[in-house]
Amino acid sequence: MQQRLADKVAIITGGSQGIGRATAERFVQEGARVVVADVNVEKGEAFVTELKEQGYQAAFIKVDVTQRTETDAMAAFAHRTFGQVDILVNNAGITKDSTLVKMTEEAFDRVIAVNLKGVFNSTQSTVPYMIEGGYGRVLNAASVVALYGNFGQTNYVATKAGVIGMTKTWARELGRRGITVNAVAPGFIATDMVSTIPDKVLDMFREKTPVLRLGEALDIANAYLFLASEEASFITGVTLSVDGGLTL
Repeated sequence: MQQRLADKVAIITGGSQGIGRATAERFVQEGARVVVADVNVEKGEAFVTELKEQGYQAAFIKVDVTQRTETDAMAAFAHRTFGQVDILVNNAGITKDSTLVKMTEEAFDRVIAVNLKGVFNSTQSTVPYMIEGGYGRVLNAASVVALYGNFGQTNYVATKAGVIGMTKTWARELGRRGITVNAVAPGFIATDMVSTIPDKVLDMFREKTPVLRLGEALDIANAYLFLASEEASFITGVTLSVDGGLTL
């Protein structure tokens, strides 16, 4: 059977752990060569070593997505290493939660810088290589909270709603260049990012989710895989909710 991402090169930001790591694993299993981009050098290099030991083609580069010079270097590194850039997964993200009246300006600005400006930086740095190749898949990490809000997450919700807006805009702009742009809106996924949420709150979300469980990183990775594949070539500008029905 033909691998779904055969001969493709993918950059995955925040690729050393959680959803990013699961996505990198699925992509290489389907034939992609992957650039793991992350601020955590130790985890990133260790993960890429694992992938190489399994016979996959992968490379690591340290990237702070808030710094445009670093996202430029990331895209150039991917192109130099593998000769092309076909897929960008804008997965890197952080949370700094508190209610509106308690949120500091630093907490607001930092989340905006990583989750929103970082997506802009990474995409603007990478898209020229896709335009040059006449092909591309840009995949953005949104969230179900962007669709209905969430207590204590003014900054995070603002970034994810912004990402959905950018996704639609870029889909309009880049379709003529052979590039599709889509977002995935995960529900509550069992990763380190939700480890700070109290168990009673997570239990509440489990009960509200029709499939009666939290998501796994692999659930999101499989959604990214579909949107990156040729099976999704006529899909663009979409935000795919992968939430077990939480938003129903």
